Amino acid sequence: MPSGVKLGEAKAGPANIRLGLQASFATILEATQGCLAQAGLPFRDMSRITACLALAGASEPMELAAAQRLKFPFRHTMITTDAKAACVGAHHGRDGGVVVVGTGSIGWAEYRGRQHRVGGWGSVLSDEGSGAWLGRELLVRVLWACDGRIEKTTLLNEAFEQFHCDPHSVVRWASKAAPRDFGALAPLVVEHGWRGDAVGRDLMSRAGAHADALAMRLVALGVDRLALVGGLAEPMRSWISASTEARLVAPAGDALDGALQLARTIAESVAA
Repeated sequence: MPSGVKLGEAKAGPANIRLGLQASFATILEATQGCLAQAGLPFRDMSRITACLALAGASEPMELAAAQRLKFPFRHTMITTDAKAACVGAHHGRDGGVVVVGTGSIGWAEYRGRQHRVGGWGSVLSDEGSGAWLGRELLVRVLWACDGRIEKTTLLNEAFEQFHCDPHSVVRWASKAAPRDFGALAPLVVEHGWRGDAVGRDLMSRAGAHADALAMRLVALGVDRLALVGGLAEPMRSWISASTEARLVAPAGDALDGALQLARTIAESVAA
């Protein structure tokens, strides 16, 4: 039976199956091998593992189906979205919802036996208020300032300097950048928003409003317990509305805790 004792922990690269299934698969194996090595276990013990793979992009049916067709080396494999794992971890498996603000953004709830999703459709068409969104919107305004359409600010100047004050360099970089690359610019926005930079404050205010919209939709669906989670959760609390803040509870755990709980449930059901 699962003891709940952590034997190993490892980090690897991105594993968004929407952006590359084989790359995600390689990342999963790399992280698993790192955990086994840290635990002092041989790689052949992968066949004894019950795995819950909580992956970005697994909320999309075609990508999920493709991932489920892969032959993983584990004894049992559950593939779910990272948003579900975050929700399970935040509420310790009880009913509730999460507003996730990290590289991407999404509203997710597990409520009365049903799942509810709001947003999280990817950085091209969605993920408003996320780190990737903040980074992209920052560079949009860098180019606006370069055109003379808006006033330059300290934030815009500092961001522009990262590209040697060359708008063509901005465009070349952005054309090949992944969401995580745009997200790497988000801390700059957070910092200057806190310092009072006009553009920084405007972007953080807009991001907070997007987080509010996700929260209010979950509330409209009947969800009464919400947690704000993700890498930008803490700075975002300064920019959400009082109405959203009043509905927030402290998360009991994170997406890793949720994935472990889901894996433990599978292992226990198989052993029963």
